[in-house]
Amino acid sequence: MTEHRRRTRILATLGPATDSEDRLAALLSAGVDCVRMNFSHGKPDEHRARARAVRAAALACGREIGILADLPGPKIRIERFAEGRVALRAGERFELIARKDAPMGDATRVGVSYLGLPGDVAPGDLLLLDDGLLQLRVERIEGERIVTRVLNDAVLSDRKGLNKQGGGLSLGAITDDDRALIALAAEIEADFIAVSFCRDAADMREARRIAEAHGSHASLVSKIERAEAIEHLDEIIEASDVVMVARGDLGVEIGDAELPGLQKKIIRETLARHRVVITATQMLQSMVDSPLPTRAEVLDVANAVIDGTDVVMLSAETAAGRFPLQAVQAMARVCIGAERQFAADTDYERAERGLKRVDHAIAMATMFLTEHVRVAAIIALTESGGTARYLSRFRSPVPIYAFSRHAGARRRMSLMRDVFPIAFDSRGLHPEDAARGAIAQLRAGGRLLPGERVLFTSGDTMERLGATNTLRILEVPAG
Repeated sequence: MTEHRRRTRILATLGPATDSEDRLAALLSAGVDCVRMNFSHGKPDEHRARARAVRAAALACGREIGILADLPGPKIRIERFAEGRVALRAGERFELIARKDAPMGDATRVGVSYLGLPGDVAPGDLLLLDDGLLQLRVERIEGERIVTRVLNDAVLSDRKGLNKQGGGLSLGAITDDDRALIALAAEIEADFIAVSFCRDAADMREARRIAEAHGSHASLVSKIERAEAIEHLDEIIEASDVVMVARGDLGVEIGDAELPGLQKKIIRETLARHRVVITATQMLQSMVDSPLPTRAEVLDVANAVIDGTDVVMLSAETAAGRFPLQAVQAMARVCIGAERQFAADTDYERAERGLKRVDHAIAMATMFLTEHVRVAAIIALTESGGTARYLSRFRSPVPIYAFSRHAGARRRMSLMRDVFPIAFDSRGLHPEDAARGAIAQLRAGGRLLPGERVLFTSGDTMERLGATNTLRILEVPAG
């Protein structure tokens, strides 16, 4: 039962290392709850094939596995070098050329993908390439050329990313490529769509409009990785269903020293607004080449779990690493170990007052009872997963079993901490009959025992969104 009771969810990135049918099945069995498809790499047909493979593997293992489509966004990259790479030395002059027909790069210059870059930088600005491994100081702008001074020795290769320390780049979050890829995400019925480099709530609203126009009901994930996003954090969270702490580019833009405190703030603010939160980037990076994580990585994952993150994410560790299965197994072990370190003890005196939604109030009352009445589980009948999301915002000593007839809703619950989605069709059932059926299903699966008590939430009117208005304490029958 330990595996089933892990509260924190695992999001794993697909790639060449996961493409075999046996490997994918092993990863899901090891504890992957949702898969990430990185649309920055690969062709549409490859994404379609992976989505089909995930759906088949999930069906075979009897689990609800979500698919997250991660849009590339306006990632600024340098162009290519004539020899693929160059060695730069501190003190050398180096030019960035913002022109479509920029020449192939060499040790003195290279093109950049963002043609508006000269208008967004000024002398004295610090430009960071390849996740900060190379630092360039802007000296002057000469038309389409940005003249910089190299600040440290480094080797620079084709198509590496470029950031401006402190942010301030004006390009929008949704590119033309993103618009086409949102259509692809809708086609493969992705359960989550991640918006890269969002700046404010308007970016999230635009992405949602495009997704809905293509018939997608995916939850929207805002990736917090630009300095500008921090200034609009509250509104971005409100406009999102899920928030990702994307620590790679964010750390480059704001500086490593500011990142730990900001990660904790993003997690705290996201949970306070009843959204789901993902902590991502280099969590077990050493496991790309090693079968075991470092102690520092273990502590990093554990701290995110203790802070309350819903999800921890694996990137290159599973997409291209040598030990993808071991990485998932290690992540699951660390999550379980960290979860033992905190008790479910909510300060209800400081809890939110004046609740507007009845299902939110029912969720809070349910969690209050879990701390004062001995129960074995919470059972939530839900159409969209909204009740389960509110329940999961409180730390509980018992699992939350979310029963829904909608496959999409069940998959969207795959990223909610403590929530275990289960297929159940309540149409035409009286609430009492639905309760008996749900309890019987859990008992048949060995998750409940006769005589145990459960908290049961439902609506007087079934099959209606946001209709949860009833909370009952029920006993598992002996017969």
